[in-house]
Amino acid sequence: MHDELSTPYSLTAEQIARYRRDGYIKLKHVLSATVLAAYRDEIAQMVRQLNTETKPLGERTTYSKAFLQITNIWEQSAKVKEFVFSKRLGRIAAELMGVDGVRVYHDQALFKEAGGGFTPWHADQFYWPLSNENAVTAWIPLQPVSSEMGPLAFCVGSQRLLAHRDLSISDDSEVQIGRTLNDYPKEESPYDLGEVSFHAGWLFHRAGPNHTDQMRGVMTVIYMEDGMKVAPPKNENQQRDWDRWLPGAQIGEIIDTPLNPVIYSRTAGVRDLEPATNGQDATVA
Repeated sequence: MHDELSTPYSLTAEQIARYRRDGYIKLKHVLSATVLAAYRDEIAQMVRQLNTETKPLGERTTYSKAFLQITNIWEQSAKVKEFVFSKRLGRIAAELMGVDGVRVYHDQALFKEAGGGFTPWHADQFYWPLSNENAVTAWIPLQPVSSEMGPLAFCVGSQRLLAHRDLSISDDSEVQIGRTLNDYPKEESPYDLGEVSFHAGWLFHRAGPNHTDQMRGVMTVIYMEDGMKVAPPKNENQQRDWDRWLPGAQIGEIIDTPLNPVIYSRTAGVRDLEPATNGQDATVA
């Protein structure tokens, strides 16, 4: 399992170009069923242990109905830390963005309960006080995600849109962003086991409700370019992110804190990450 989490995943030039054009990519066979099974129970256990949501679904806000959200589980679990600090995933993020290395910004478990609501249209980077756009989220389902379970849906190429970048995730963002995106192509296909998507910070995306009787377990890891600086916060959410995820980092200075270690570096990691194949060809959605 440790070998797989450290072994490079072979990206093609076409896949990298597609990510940069569309703002996202879905990759098959990134993680094996064995690896996912080995970490799924620990992640789920930590979600149960750390969850503070006690209201029934019917009494929650739209945001709270969308998922149980537990952040930076790697700080609480050595086993989850192995998963989050995977060089395999970090290298994919770096190569897609075209940067020499990446640091972890933070992780999030997003568990959409049976009967859970939709996740409104939004862009992640609204929440991030980061100096440039070289940040990406890996969305890692812990089981297959059918169309009925609420897979992530992307608005293709919307990372280039400037409108509505000031909206937090809400009923208002669902309506306003959704109206703007009416004429843009969407991608909302299900996920196979082992399939992982990567999407840019400013890409607009959403997820449908979970119409099944099973929990939709997803682990996410947010990566930023090694060399990223702190930008002045533009809203209260960015101030909270700065305080929590970038402790001690100063505006205009390169981020280098204990919570933001380097996950992959092309130069430092070259001896440890010799080229290897995946065993199966990667495909994209």
